[in-house]
Amino acid sequence: MAGLSIGQLAAKAEINASTLRYYESVGLLPTPERKNGQRRYEEGLLDRINFIKVAQQTGFSIQEITVLLEGFEPSDSLSDRWKHMAKQKRSELEVRKKQLNSMIRILDNGLSCNCLTWSECKEKIENNGSC
Repeated sequence: MAGLSIGQLAAKAEINASTLRYYESVGLLPTPERKNGQRRYEEGLLDRINFIKVAQQTGFSIQEITVLLEGFEPSDSLSDRWKHMAKQKRSELEVRKKQLNSMIRILDNGLSCNCLTWSECKEKIENNGSC
């Protein structure tokens, strides 16, 4: 049988088969061809699935991912709406990036001290300038 089964694609994409069915139901993945009642997927869908995973992990909603993959309705001003959404999401990601970098710095400080709690470490830094 040609194509990947749902289990094979899920394993390669490192997600559950139920996630693939969900992506299909919301239109993120095309309805697969069926052979003998079984879904059969092209391996080329892995790139699309990986894009969806990264987008979800970075805070994009299903609706936003759909827009990134498929665009807007033909009656919409495509480039203006897409640019607006992209700028807004980029700004949100920049805020998250700053938050992540701040947490990484906190963890790095913690790795170089012998404090038992963050509060103890923070107090030492505030008093001495270092931990």
